[in-house]
Amino acid sequence: MKEQQPLDHVARIQADWRRERPDLDVSPQGVIGRLHRLAGHLTRELCAVYGRYGLSEGEFDVLCALRRAGEPYERVPGELAAHTMVTTGAMTKRLDRLEKAGLVTRRRSDDDQRSRIVALTEPGRELIDRAFTDHMRNERHLLDRLTPAEAEALETLLTSWLSRTEPPPPLSE
Repeated sequence: MKEQQPLDHVARIQADWRRERPDLDVSPQGVIGRLHRLAGHLTRELCAVYGRYGLSEGEFDVLCALRRAGEPYERVPGELAAHTMVTTGAMTKRLDRLEKAGLVTRRRSDDDQRSRIVALTEPGRELIDRAFTDHMRNERHLLDRLTPAEAEALETLLTSWLSRTEPPPPLSE
């Protein structure tokens, strides 16, 4: 006979709701609640790595978007906002801090003097290369809690679900 595992946090909440509201199907909490809790745990562990480099999650994201652009590692702020899924106002705050730290520069566009170009500085590139290497090591450590088959199945399921939930990315990505 299979040994029953103790109830996790979400299962205890579901049991309470089944007792209090037997008229409702609370099974969606099994997936949504666990994903929500897992996201919180993962975010804390990921942010710990960013913090070792003096970066917030958003600043790490901006530097990654610039690094992924390839040489000369620059984008206009609107592109950065699209590649990091934040508002232009939030982007401005991130860029102010990154510029003050010497990790990015902003200059006027040669094509349109009203437009700005954000570029990764050499210290910024060196920092994000080190931070991203550590980040990938951390993600591997986190994912190694699953078997390779579990990780592959989870990626397939999440890809399918996400494709039905959010609009497809622009073709330029």
